[in-house]
Amino acid sequence: MSRSYKLSELSELYRESVQAELKEVINGSPVHLRGILLYHMGWQDEKGAPSREKTGKFLRSILCLLSCRAVGGEPGRILPVAATLELIHNFSLIHDDIQDASPERHGRPTVWKLWGQSQAINAGDVMFALAILASLRLRKNGISDEAVLHVFRLLSETCLELCEGQYLDIEYENKIGATVEDYLGMIRKKTAALIAACTSLGAYLGGGGAKVTHLSEFGEKLGMAYQIHDDILGIWGSQKETGKSVRGDIQQRKKTLPVLYGLWNSQGGDRLKLERLYSGGNIDDSDVSTVMSILTEVGAKDYARKLAQEYYEQALRHLEASELDDVSQSPLKEIVYFLKDRNY
Repeated sequence: MSRSYKLSELSELYRESVQAELKEVINGSPVHLRGILLYHMGWQDEKGAPSREKTGKFLRSILCLLSCRAVGGEPGRILPVAATLELIHNFSLIHDDIQDASPERHGRPTVWKLWGQSQAINAGDVMFALAILASLRLRKNGISDEAVLHVFRLLSETCLELCEGQYLDIEYENKIGATVEDYLGMIRKKTAALIAACTSLGAYLGGGGAKVTHLSEFGEKLGMAYQIHDDILGIWGSQKETGKSVRGDIQQRKKTLPVLYGLWNSQGGDRLKLERLYSGGNIDDSDVSTVMSILTEVGAKDYARKLAQEYYEQALRHLEASELDDVSQSPLKEIVYFLKDRNY
C-alpha cells in the first residue's frame, strides 16, 4: 500500500477487476442460459447485443476487497470470492423479482418479464451454481483448502439465512400483526447477513485474525442501515434515481419499516385505513397517496431515518474497535458516509 486511495478510485479499480472475473465465470455457463445472465448483469440486451445500461453498485464485492485491503491483505488474490458474493446477490435478485412480480430493475424489464418465470428460476439457479464454482478459483491464487472450506461453510450458512429472510419477507405481506422487531430480524437475515459475510470473508482471507469479528459486525450493522435506507427510498425516493417504481413497495403491500411503524403508531381512522389496505390485494394508485400521507403524518419517515442513523453509527463503532491502521482515512469509513447520503 504505497499510497492512500480514495473510495472513488478504489471502487472503480475493484469494479473493473470484479467485472472481469465475473465475465470469465459467466462465460463458462451453459450456452442456452448465458445470454439471460449477461442481460441481467446489464452487459447485453435481450437480443444479445452489447449494452451499456446502468448496472448494480457492486457494493458487496467492493466491501469484501476493501476489508481485505484494510487488514493488509492482497485484494487481487481474493477476486474469486468477490465474484462469488456478486453471483449470490444476483441469484437472489432474479428470484426476488419473480416473487415480488417486479416488472423492472434499473429501468429495464426483469428477467422473468422477458423469459418467463420458469426460465428465470433456471437462470437464478445457474447463477447460484456459478457462485460455488467461482469460489473454487481461490485455489489457483494460492488460497489454502482449509480457507476455501471456511468460505464454503460461511457462504452456505449465509445463503440459508438469506432464504429464510426472503421467506419471512413474503410471509409478513399477509400478516397484519408483524412488528418492527419482526422486521429487524427479517432484514438481518435477508440483507445484513450477506453484507456481514462480505466484510468477514475479506478480512479473513486477508489475514485479519482478531479483526475479523469486528469487521463482520461492521458489515452486519451497515447491512441493517442499508436496508432501512432502501425502504425509505422505496416510498419517498425518485424513480429516476432508483431505477424502479417508488410506488411498488406500497402497491405490493410490502411490510417495510415505515409501513410497520405506521400500522402500529397511527390512530383512529388512519389506522383503520392502513389495516384495510394492507389486508387485501394490491393497493391501487388512488390509495398510494393515502398511505404516503398517513405515514408522513405519523412520522414514519423520520423514525426510519433515525433508526438507519443508529445502525450507521454502530457500524462506525465496530470499525473503530477493529483497530485498523488509520481508520479515519479508511475507505471503509468513506463507504459508510457514501451509503448514508445515497439517493439510489
